[in-house]
Amino acid sequence: MAQIQTVLAAVLIFVSGLAAAAEPAPFPKDGWPTSSPVEQGLDPALLAELVQKIRTGEHYPEIHSLLVVKNGYLVVEEYFDGWNAERLHTLQSVSKSFTSAVVGIAIERGAIRGVEEKVLDFFPERKDIQNLDPRKRGMTVADLLTMRSGTDYHERGARSPHSQLNSLRRGWDRFYLDRPMVREPGTHFLYDSGAVIVTSSLLEARSGQHADAWAERHLFGPLGISRSDWYRNAEGHPHTGGGLDLRPRDMARFGLLYLRGGRWGDRQVVPASWVEASLKRHVDLDRGREVGYGYWWWVLEGDPDGKGQDIYAAMGFMGQFIVLVPEHDLLMVTTAGARREDQDRAIDFLYSHVLKAVHAE
Repeated sequence: MAQIQTVLAAVLIFVSGLAAAAEPAPFPKDGWPTSSPVEQGLDPALLAELVQKIRTGEHYPEIHSLLVVKNGYLVVEEYFDGWNAERLHTLQSVSKSFTSAVVGIAIERGAIRGVEEKVLDFFPERKDIQNLDPRKRGMTVADLLTMRSGTDYHERGARSPHSQLNSLRRGWDRFYLDRPMVREPGTHFLYDSGAVIVTSSLLEARSGQHADAWAERHLFGPLGISRSDWYRNAEGHPHTGGGLDLRPRDMARFGLLYLRGGRWGDRQVVPASWVEASLKRHVDLDRGREVGYGYWWWVLEGDPDGKGQDIYAAMGFMGQFIVLVPEHDLLMVTTAGARREDQDRAIDFLYSHVLKAVHAE
């Protein structure tokens, strides 16, 4: 009888927590507003089980941090393997989604005229671009944003164009712009960090500042992100395809910005129309959970039952994720050091635990 009463008491606490779920939290300033999973309508037992599985390495190896934000409240914040809240962590290709935000800001401020602007129009003084043909002349900013540049740039193998670019200390923009064209731009999706890296040169050509300077002033500043680090080449060109390091809480700030339509407090940091366009399926995919691609954002399938709305993710090598679930006003952040064969497993628990912990509203 005592055991039954204990179970009933736990159920009552969970149900009452659902009924009392708070209104969305105020935007974080110096620190995050915190709450318990129960108070925000989440099943605490499932989340506790997940944390334990990560801590023991039972199913999810090499996870360094897990953050869950519901209704704007930080309800789970756990660090593993010696990591903590203050250590900067590599974002790998999550960096791309930050660069996407910078492009939207630059369009609003006039440094880029729009997504249909031709890439070569940013470099009118360059008369020696290699492999020049009508396809390359027609390549647009939108083609870069959707990974459909039409160039031969790829990231497969030790001698891939991407590996070659990473080994260069100078001339990343020229290396990319000189690539041979293999198809019409806008017709074929091929994962392409070079497209993101060269976009920083578009900004530098128009404004005299690379994407990292734009991010510091127009994105990190308004969000209160005070610490960051970019990998740069010898010319000061930031690796916008994968070279940003941040703290996990600041990754969550960026995720919340997008959940709130680009707004932070009383300020529209990223145009709402750009947030909408970035998360739109510009490319339809059939790659397991990856069902589409936006402007350097992935579109993932919804809840495991297949009935949920689309989920959006900034994803990086080794298990870096910022995942947005607008349907439930929820976001999840992970950092990790997973091996290549394990890196996608860092997202598995979104479906196995986090989404299942959400009360059906």
